[in-house]
Amino acid sequence: MIQSQAVARAPSIHEQEWTGLLARIAAGDQPALAEFYDASSAKVFGLVMKILADRTVAEEVTMDVYTQVWRRASTYDTERGTPGSWLMMLAKTRAIDRFRSSYLERGRQVPLDHAVELPGDRATPEQYSAGLERQRLVQEALASLTAEQRQAIALAYYWGLSQSEIADRLQLPLGTVKTRMRLGMIRLREVLAPHGEGVRS
Repeated sequence: MIQSQAVARAPSIHEQEWTGLLARIAAGDQPALAEFYDASSAKVFGLVMKILADRTVAEEVTMDVYTQVWRRASTYDTERGTPGSWLMMLAKTRAIDRFRSSYLERGRQVPLDHAVELPGDRATPEQYSAGLERQRLVQEALASLTAEQRQAIALAYYWGLSQSEIADRLQLPLGTVKTRMRLGMIRLREVLAPHGEGVRS
């Protein structure tokens, strides 16, 4: 079973070695995939678990991530980022896809703690701590909203849905969605302003 570790933990091998491993994986080297998995899976699992909050599902998604690594290693471009950032973006995308299918397609409400962006893969310890503190503040602010306001804002700002798409998904009048979002944003600004946190409209 994959053991969860902190997302901010440094990889066990250097990024240069990761680049070499990805090149070998792209050439069909299965031992390279196993080595890459051993070096990075704890970090991937930590990110996926943070998003999904379900160990069994997180383990499934983590394995799926490495299936994608095997299939897509040839698409990695050193000019567009480090192997670690490429891997973590892949993991985040797969986790979000699973989250969407689990919550939105089944008509369940979006949990408020999933509407907060996680610290980036390249974050320093100080940036990571600041990111977690901001995450805590935003979670508390979201908790002050009504469930309806929280759901509308999460769908807009986390899933990127337009107000019309939200109205269609929730089967609500467009005016109702606009009102919920407007009141919710006003409340978020009131709660976050004393902490120096802004909310983009």
